[in-house]
Amino acid sequence: MNKIKFIAIKEVRHILRDSRSLTIAILMPILMTLLYGYAINLDVKNIKLAVLDFDKTRESRELTQKFYNSGYFARPSASSDISDPERTLKSGDANIILTIRPGFASALTDLRSYELGLLIDGADANTAAASFSYSGIIIGQFLESKLPPGAEMPGVVISQQVLYNPDMKSSHFFVPGLIASILMMISALMTSVTIAREKETGTMEQLLTSPVTPVQVIIGKVLPYIGLALLDGILVILFAVFHYGVPFVGSMWLLLFFGIIYIIAALSIGIFISTLVRTQQVAMMAAQITTMLPSVMLSGFIFEIKNMPQVLQYITYIVPAKYFLLIIRGIMLKGSSLHVLWTQAIFLVALTLILLSIAVKKFELKIG
Repeated sequence: MNKIKFIAIKEVRHILRDSRSLTIAILMPILMTLLYGYAINLDVKNIKLAVLDFDKTRESRELTQKFYNSGYFARPSASSDISDPERTLKSGDANIILTIRPGFASALTDLRSYELGLLIDGADANTAAASFSYSGIIIGQFLESKLPPGAEMPGVVISQQVLYNPDMKSSHFFVPGLIASILMMISALMTSVTIAREKETGTMEQLLTSPVTPVQVIIGKVLPYIGLALLDGILVILFAVFHYGVPFVGSMWLLLFFGIIYIIAALSIGIFISTLVRTQQVAMMAAQITTMLPSVMLSGFIFEIKNMPQVLQYITYIVPAKYFLLIIRGIMLKGSSLHVLWTQAIFLVALTLILLSIAVKKFELKIG
């Protein structure tokens, strides 16, 4: 019993001495509780709805307003151009497009058949299903409010067309996001652990006594992990395509290019972590907290960013996975080109350069 007591006392002293591990152990549950409490929102709201109103009557305007007043649909950005509906969906300016053809008002008066058009982005199966369900309810309520007592419902129906994921399979939406999360976590974890291992075993000092600069040390140690992370990404994509049946309709070379940039961003985070810790255990914990949690919770992988509180929406701008998620889903599911993805590309490149500069500078200062 005394042996257990002494071991327990020794372990307590070790925990108290390792202030970084203690801080992570305390802050991690709090951070996860805050993020889960605010970010998790399974309600599908603020669906970006663009309307093509060719009827231009009071009834068509009332129907449009009923959609926007429902609380489920929101107007697209003021600068969005819906002259090309498919391009609008590809760019993410809108999730669905409602088309009101001429004759809508007269169909309500004559109680004759009429067809509304609804073009849905099926890349997000959950949003696509909710969009169609909400639309049916809103249109039904609108028709009831317009009919005189005892009148039968006119034959107004929705012509549904789902693009990019016609079967609305959830795997087509989640698997590309999973690739982004895995690449971020694995890349940062590998870099942080390998440098921490050098410091923990005392070989880092031996390495730095050789005629090389800290930047050369970083490049030499990071290059193999870029190749390894790329191999992981390719294997996961192949598994997604051949096992889950996720379509790949875009350019493999474009995805490879942005994949390398994204991996460099993740490796930069790992380098930065390695300058703050001395042990592999702390490096692994820190890498998981700073990569896995934001990549899953704050990137739009599972939970819609537009449904989060405003503060968390601002935080998402510094999460690399947010931009790569839009890129990989756009290329794989929609066949989007750089002309469509250039905004996300600029943000990802800029964020990568900032992270890499900070990591290298911090590493040089730490070594110096």
